[in-house]
Amino acid sequence: MSINRVILVGRLSRDPDLRYTPNGVAVANFNIAVNRPFKKEGEQQQADFINGVVWRKPAENLANYMKKGSQIGVDGRVQTRTYEGQDGKTVYVTEVVADSIQFLESKGNQGSYSQGNSGMNSQPNVQPDQNNTYGGGEPIDISDDDLPF
Repeated sequence: MSINRVILVGRLSRDPDLRYTPNGVAVANFNIAVNRPFKKEGEQQQADFINGVVWRKPAENLANYMKKGSQIGVDGRVQTRTYEGQDGKTVYVTEVVADSIQFLESKGNQGSYSQGNSGMNSQPNVQPDQNNTYGGGEPIDISDDDLPF
């Protein structure tokens, strides 16, 4: 029996890079910073920066709705691959292939969160305003098919 499952919660360390294959399939590469669960006395919190890739509609949603600093949850698997670099040497890549990505804060509330003990349990404080919109923005006209959840 084999199990290859990864669950990460962290913040995008750069804007997602959305591209399309020659057949028109969307693919987004991203990098997520995940705080380590421990911190040495007198030192800054350490984080791991993990490369990821997501395909199709979730890739488009990630690129359209999230940016550097956005908190996301990733559920996927670790995958390794190789390719030949421009210098002719073999390049080894290890990345998380996301099966799903959860947006853990609204677009208008990015960067505003409550810091937990380890930083891993951070949850945004997202409350609808009186117009039932989030982040104080205007209501948007969007189809249910375009929602990432």
